[in-house]
Amino acid sequence: MQKTASFHKKHKEKFLYRDNTVGYIFAAPFILSFCFLTLVPMALSLYYSFCSYKIGSTPEWLGLQNYINLFTNDATFINSLLRTCQYVIVGVPLKLIFALLIAVLLTKDTKLQGFYRAVYYIPSLIGGSVAVALVWKQLFGSRGPIITALKAMGAPASFSFFGDTSWAFVPLVLCNAWQFGSSMLIFASGLKQIPKDYYEAAEIDGAGVMKRFFSITLPCLSPIILFNLIMQLISGFMTFTQAQVITNGGPNYATNYIALNIFTEGFSYSRMGYACAQSWVMLLIMAAVTGIIFKTSSHWTYYEN
Repeated sequence: MQKTASFHKKHKEKFLYRDNTVGYIFAAPFILSFCFLTLVPMALSLYYSFCSYKIGSTPEWLGLQNYINLFTNDATFINSLLRTCQYVIVGVPLKLIFALLIAVLLTKDTKLQGFYRAVYYIPSLIGGSVAVALVWKQLFGSRGPIITALKAMGAPASFSFFGDTSWAFVPLVLCNAWQFGSSMLIFASGLKQIPKDYYEAAEIDGAGVMKRFFSITLPCLSPIILFNLIMQLISGFMTFTQAQVITNGGPNYATNYIALNIFTEGFSYSRMGYACAQSWVMLLIMAAVTGIIFKTSSHWTYYEN
């Protein structure tokens, strides 16, 4: 009996070893890419942020000087932080509102429900491309159809989105809000999980459509809202393509968002160490904002269990 038990134990360990080996082999591409394409570049970026460094040159250690310069001697960087916060504060809620409203409409049973979802998701697939940014630039340009329509409705003849520092961010915010497909699908999935009994009971009690939406839909959907909020905040802080292609940071640095400013410092001015310092500041700000949201989420997020 002991020999049989020992035999089975050895074979079981052998099979487990084989299973683990196969698992590691399949996971190896991801593990290697994560290490060499994420962890190593992050470690180098952190090191270079304390150096004066140009690509191809030898890093010169500066200590905290790059970080001190950022907050004491770089008005462009401070402006880029403020402009990025403006973009995030306006653009992220607008995008989530669009996504939620469309998701509510598309959860109603219709024969073309799948087709409508696919159509609304297409902008998310192509919205970050340079081609779409160029089209958007033409739409809001001084001779574009949107400016022409606004002037026909009484806007000043000199009005221009890209020539006014107060309005230049509007096309970028709308372009971002137009790409609500991924958030919409997540909201739609969450709406499907809300028990219909809640709505039936509320309807019997005489609750109207708006009352049911704010008293049932939003509380039950709050975990999904939290997830989408975090993801879109991160995406908003990292916005680059639209600002670079549509406005190139102008006019007068009005759309010079932090990611674009980092790109300019690193590749246009060859100040890669200084750009790395800005990247780590942005990372810390994003981590702080995300931490605050998670910390306060217990006060407004509802979990049924």
